[in-house]
Amino acid sequence: MPKRPITREDLLDIVFVSDPQFRPGSHEILFARKHIAKNKYVTQLYSVAPGGEPKQLTAGEKSAGQGRWSPDGSAIAFVTDRGDESQIFLLPTSGGEARALTSFPEGSVSEYKFSPDGSKIAVLFRPTHPDRTKAAAKKREEDNLSTPAWVLTTPYYKLDGDGYFGEMRHGIYIVDVATGQHTKLYEAGPYGFYSFAWAPDGTKVAISHNTSKNPAHKMEPSEIFLVTLDGQATKLTAKGGNKGNVTFSPNGDRIAYTAQIPDEGTWGAFNQHVWVVGVDGKDNKCLTEGDDYCFEAATLSDTKEFAASGLLLWTKDGAGIFTNVAWHGQSHPARIDAVKGGTSLLSDGRRWISINDMSDDGTMFAAAAGDAVTINELCLIPITSPGTTQFLTRENAKFHAVIKLTPMSTEELTAPDGSKVQIWVLAPEGRKQRGPAVLQVHGGPHAQYGELFFHEMQLLAANGYTVVMSNPRGSKGYGEEHCNAIAGDWGNKDWVDIQTVLHWMQHQPSIHSGLIGIMGGSYGGYMTNWAIGQTDEFRAAISDRCVSNMLSMGGNSDFIDENGGYHGPGNWFGTLDDIAGRWRQSPMAYFQNAVTPTLVIHSEGDLRCNVEQGEQVFSALWQRGIETRFARYPSSTSHGLSRSGPPDLRLHRLGEILAWWQRHLR
Repeated sequence: MPKRPITREDLLDIVFVSDPQFRPGSHEILFARKHIAKNKYVTQLYSVAPGGEPKQLTAGEKSAGQGRWSPDGSAIAFVTDRGDESQIFLLPTSGGEARALTSFPEGSVSEYKFSPDGSKIAVLFRPTHPDRTKAAAKKREEDNLSTPAWVLTTPYYKLDGDGYFGEMRHGIYIVDVATGQHTKLYEAGPYGFYSFAWAPDGTKVAISHNTSKNPAHKMEPSEIFLVTLDGQATKLTAKGGNKGNVTFSPNGDRIAYTAQIPDEGTWGAFNQHVWVVGVDGKDNKCLTEGDDYCFEAATLSDTKEFAASGLLLWTKDGAGIFTNVAWHGQSHPARIDAVKGGTSLLSDGRRWISINDMSDDGTMFAAAAGDAVTINELCLIPITSPGTTQFLTRENAKFHAVIKLTPMSTEELTAPDGSKVQIWVLAPEGRKQRGPAVLQVHGGPHAQYGELFFHEMQLLAANGYTVVMSNPRGSKGYGEEHCNAIAGDWGNKDWVDIQTVLHWMQHQPSIHSGLIGIMGGSYGGYMTNWAIGQTDEFRAAISDRCVSNMLSMGGNSDFIDENGGYHGPGNWFGTLDDIAGRWRQSPMAYFQNAVTPTLVIHSEGDLRCNVEQGEQVFSALWQRGIETRFARYPSSTSHGLSRSGPPDLRLHRLGEILAWWQRHLR
């Protein structure tokens, strides 16, 4: 039976597998399996052993995620809201029903980690504001009262995808596994952002966080603290700024962590390096200073969660550290010498491999792997032969058996100033004459396109469009200079690179130079807006969850301000009263030149790029008599609509995109 082209609705059949964790003393792995059912994402836990079939461990309409083996392998912990509130449950591996372990009040249970002996769990938890609990809402309804106002003293009171939480913060709690009782261990981080790890002897927890009294005004270097279980904290002075991913060495004498080399640096533009420091504060050094890799770089796709956090896995002898490196659109496992420093990539080729755990015997990685025409599946990778993948899951085998996909090629272009810009091309098969094309600009901007399956791109190619995905300056994966080139200067060197890509497209024999569109989301929406104010060479455009006006954008984004980091002094675009500087970099400043028909896509619940940014584009074009259309999604959706929004609205968005290109590029 011949394969058929991919459709919008095929998105509903994709299975997402992630988070593989080795069972202690075994090569069996626990993993999360997410699928779409009744217009909802449902995540359940499964396990699989080499040579076996996946076995379902949890079930029901309620999702179960963040699965973790207990240190002795006798139980599996997971987070679910089977009761009234989200709690940690324990499932005995010998059989039987899962039971609720924790009894936190209404709130948010985030990351958690077992102590080495399994008797305790350290948990990140944030209580719901008393005015916003279910009980408070019910009482107001009974008393016929209004929803109360938020009263705020800091600009960090919301986060895209998390919503509004006022001045409530995550703290670190210790849960007794035998009784389920919890006690607060630590809450000194002003914003409640922590990286933490248990010491191998279980007597203390290493915790890193920012130390400024008001990070929104001034971002101080973060510090690492050693905290005993009675809450006594000792600062472990260590170099580097913005520390994260703290991890103890096997014998507990050193801590590895990620941090940028400047103590204070521009939002996301500097490489996150890998460092080590002794628990006595001595022998603090950067292990990767001679490498131009960022160890917290994300590759974008609509079939995996956006994630840029690093991973550090010590070798069993403490001589090395394993991690992942995203480079030129690929991702590969790497080994860092924990004594001499330096990074060695352990695999190569045009694929995306991300290790997630290492077996107790030190012989295997648990990983996810895929490429541009293969949805990620889970696999084992021998540490002595890291180019080899032994797949444990084939959850998307039926999908691949019937769907015809478009292969992806890559090119490296040279901008007029000598800079290199890599592009990824999906060309419709069998095209005999020049046809339409779409230039895609990714968001971030500090991320990259690369060797990952992307449903949206495959859909466009299946509908006859040559898709060109670009990694202009500002992208991760090409070194710090390439990434930092646009710091405080959007619309300059990045625009040079986009023009370079456009020029290349205009001279391809398979592309009609008069039928080229441009589209992108977030920063990609910014660049789309910038393009239509600078040139009339694009036949049409789609501006998705965009940035359009740096003046109005300043101060209304969530914690990570899209205008360059924190809301206060020192961010990329200067203070909020730097009107000239912000307006110079605002696409709206050039809309008097715009003539390009533009579809605007935005979510009312977008807390990263406020919906007013899209409203301005729509209104400005409409007032100028330029054809425009506004696909405005409800407050229940967020900045991540295209990756994790309600399935029916993701399909609607794709329908709007296809209809717009059909109207203007055909």
